[in-house]
Amino acid sequence: MTRLRAYKQQILNDFNNRPDYENEFHKQAATRLVELANLRWSQLVLDIATGTGLAAIAAAEAVGSAGSVLGTDFAAGMLRQAQQKVADLALTNIQFEEADADDQQFEESQFDAILCSSAIVYLTDIPKALRQWHNALKAGGVVAFSCLAENSPTSSVLFREVVQRYGLTVPNPNELLGTHEKCCQMLQLIGFEEIKITNEQFGFYLQDPEASWNANAKSAFGLQEVQWSIDFRF
Repeated sequence: MTRLRAYKQQILNDFNNRPDYENEFHKQAATRLVELANLRWSQLVLDIATGTGLAAIAAAEAVGSAGSVLGTDFAAGMLRQAQQKVADLALTNIQFEEADADDQQFEESQFDAILCSSAIVYLTDIPKALRQWHNALKAGGVVAFSCLAENSPTSSVLFREVVQRYGLTVPNPNELLGTHEKCCQMLQLIGFEEIKITNEQFGFYLQDPEASWNANAKSAFGLQEVQWSIDFRF
């Protein structure tokens, strides 16, 4: 439980203090996810780990005034940004709630669509979450989430290789769902049907090694608990 609390606190620290979360990668990933979900007018949508509301706002525009979107996240700082954006856009069909995605409870057949953009790897029990989402879907509903390949991004791969030289193992958060085969197998076991997996590249490449090293080291999948006796750089 202590490690779990520390992990959750690190995620909060990370995301509540990100001034540059809405970079082009996250914007494109969220927009593209909503496009692939093929939302329709008047649908009820849940956006899990909504962050600053990128996918939720795109979904609200897609379902129109007859539909509604609920965005949930446990990072209050990001939700404040999302709420300000909704106010600026004068959207009336979207709400945000503070909630931990690992602990959320849903009614059966509650939503037409459930989205999770670039955040599923942060959940502590991904199969359990997917089962809950599957149960919360209406007949004919869709779950759409995005994640990285297990050999991506390059900066994270290099980061893990470097720390391995010093006898440290940093788990790969993208390993569980990081191939078409692994993702499809898990979804089939849970009971999803008509599974579609899309592989796309957004054209973002490693440009600043030091910044990438620091970002990886400070992330929830980094080196927070490591006590260093030596200094090394990427």
